[in-house]
Amino acid sequence: MTSFNIKLHKLNYQHYQPFVKWVGGKRGLLEQIIPLFPIKFNNYHEPFVGGGAVFFELYSKEFLKNKKVILSDINEELIITYQVVKEKPLELIKRLEEYKENHSNEFYYEIRELDRKNNYKTLSPLEKATRFIYLNKTCFNGLYRVNKKGFFNVPIGRYKNPNIVDREIILSASEALQNVTILHQSFEKVLKYVKKGDFIYFDPPYYPLNKTSNFTSYNSNCFLEEEQIKLYNVFKELDKMGCYVALSNSDTIFIKELYKEYDINIVNANRFINSKSSGRGKISEVLVRNY
Repeated sequence: MTSFNIKLHKLNYQHYQPFVKWVGGKRGLLEQIIPLFPIKFNNYHEPFVGGGAVFFELYSKEFLKNKKVILSDINEELIITYQVVKEKPLELIKRLEEYKENHSNEFYYEIRELDRKNNYKTLSPLEKATRFIYLNKTCFNGLYRVNKKGFFNVPIGRYKNPNIVDREIILSASEALQNVTILHQSFEKVLKYVKKGDFIYFDPPYYPLNKTSNFTSYNSNCFLEEEQIKLYNVFKELDKMGCYVALSNSDTIFIKELYKEYDINIVNANRFINSKSSGRGKISEVLVRNY
């Protein structure tokens, strides 16, 4: 791996931000949840990194200075993209510019179909990351959804001029990721390397508000009662180890009952992903803490 050897001339960034859109991302909640995080902790772990809004905010505020940071996710395509942003940002930008020049309805579906091809696994990380960001920026509402076979199946969005290449955000994200460990793994693996005094923030796929609200698949598997209980057991184990643990989830009876022994804070988020405009707006969520 080559180190990031380009001087980023400090880019005038004080605020680092996600390079992809992410359903359930925390950008609109940062002002509410960051003040609820512990002031002092050792290392930082984020096992459902998603778009990384919380990580980038903590980095921007220098709360992660001189700390070991481990970001992980079960979404392999996402993790590959993080690694490419970290290691090859300029090559990624160049490829995205080529995709931007070719962008059209036909090109979108041609790129979307690549994961159905037999040779998809032979594509380089750079090609996979370019595809991932391109689809994210041009698909309907930046939604990540796959079918039961694991194939990306979101239709093209109705954008006149989608922001496919955001050079400054990619470069600043690469700078922020330079000393970060990025892992492709399931959330329970965090138990193997955390230590007392570490801070772990969980932002899992939310427990559905109702039977019809679970319309997206984070990967080819669902994240319902069984998975939520498994996550709760990991949360409890981390608590016993002396870690600081926080978790975001839906404001539902099931979740509040599951974590009833811990501190539960209600926060208000904006819901954007809904086929009907009447279904969008403010919605309450919970932030569970063991401290």
